[in-house]
Amino acid sequence: MLPSFKGRSSSLAARLFVSATVLVVVILFVTGIALSSLYQQAVERSFDRRLNLYLRTLIAEVAPPDDADDKTQPALGEPLFDLPLSGWYWQIVRTDGGKRTDPSKPDERASRSLWDRKLPKLEEQGMALNSAGVRIGYLAGPEDQQLRIVERLVDFGSDGRFIVTVAGDASEIFEETRTFDFYLSATFVALTFGLLLSTLFQVRFGLAPLKRITTGLSAIRSGKAERLDGDFPVEIAPLARETNALLDANREIVERARTHVGNLAHAVKTPLSVIVNEAAAYGDEPFATKVLEQANIMRDQVTHHLERARIAARLTAVTTLTDITPVIDGLHRTMEKIHRSRDIEIEVRITEPLKFRGERQDLEEMIGNLVDNACKWAQSRVHVEVLAERVAPDDPVPMVRIIVDDDGRGLTADERAQVARRGQRLDETKPGTGLGLSIVTDLAQLYRGNLILGAAPGGGLRAELVLPAV
Repeated sequence: MLPSFKGRSSSLAARLFVSATVLVVVILFVTGIALSSLYQQAVERSFDRRLNLYLRTLIAEVAPPDDADDKTQPALGEPLFDLPLSGWYWQIVRTDGGKRTDPSKPDERASRSLWDRKLPKLEEQGMALNSAGVRIGYLAGPEDQQLRIVERLVDFGSDGRFIVTVAGDASEIFEETRTFDFYLSATFVALTFGLLLSTLFQVRFGLAPLKRITTGLSAIRSGKAERLDGDFPVEIAPLARETNALLDANREIVERARTHVGNLAHAVKTPLSVIVNEAAAYGDEPFATKVLEQANIMRDQVTHHLERARIAARLTAVTTLTDITPVIDGLHRTMEKIHRSRDIEIEVRITEPLKFRGERQDLEEMIGNLVDNACKWAQSRVHVEVLAERVAPDDPVPMVRIIVDDDGRGLTADERAQVARRGQRLDETKPGTGLGLSIVTDLAQLYRGNLILGAAPGGGLRAELVLPAV
């Protein structure tokens, strides 16, 4: 069974294991075939030496067949030559077509085991002679036995030319080869499992430092750690060192950006304050009123863009985690006090404790703007619900969905598009600058989230805030 590797981060381990498995199987398979072939050749050579020994002995003792009355069998040392159809045979056959001087002398002799049958000739099968002048091969013999045959042409001069043949039962070769293949296969299967276990051990423990780096980076991104800590092998240590150096450099850039933002805030707000104070000294004069109006717009715009710059700079650094439940509980109490005169009921429903991947003050500003806006327009009730957003399995960033409903008159699609623009207000009688929803939209987008305006089930406005969470 293949080991289970979770997620895309472990795909390298899976590929290494599969590659090693395929390589091991291929190498062992090829090696097994080679060893089996070599062993079969060795068995055949040993069998052929045995047949050649019988062949030489036969030529020396009984060829040429010159005595018709000699009924004795040569002493070849193999009793199977006397057992009928045993699979072990010898045969001497004249090939020159001539006749002996003494016709009483036979032109052919054979072992008793051959009975009244004849051995096939390798020469007739087109098999070539080897360097020793011998033909060797496999043929079917009597009773369809598979035989290993050694055949030699011998010239006895005036006595004629003869083909001397010795055959042995090839099942001995096949049985011995099959036995070897069985034990070889069993050995290689055990070796395969051993090598795979060793490979699995090497992959799991060899890539463990990379997994520790992945876990450490995940902890840094979630705000649980600031650096990669721990001892790493010499091959991985430079990666960890450079990553920590990059985090330090990033943190310094963010600190410098915060300092510049603060300096810019002071540099801009001070002249604006002077302009406002000077214009206020002229009372209700039209020019002074216009200057105050435009100065306040400038102050709101500067505040908005400086806030965006501050948040963008902060988001480039490691984010913190903020519990959502305490933030919403605090806003619940605050909004009930602010809108106590209108007797607005605020209901809160949180399905599970979740954490926002960002700063607490940004979360308070986003939810606070939405709840405050809902309380301004609601008739009697505002409903706040927090849900875990079920994202795709391959999405590495979980999300939280914060839903704020009111029972007011609601907004049309065109009105919803209008209020999302900065500074746009549908009712000038309501307090505010018209920047609330645009600020929420900007903040959500900076955190790679989204704000969706729609119709609430009760007929009012529904604002859905989607943010990264843990």
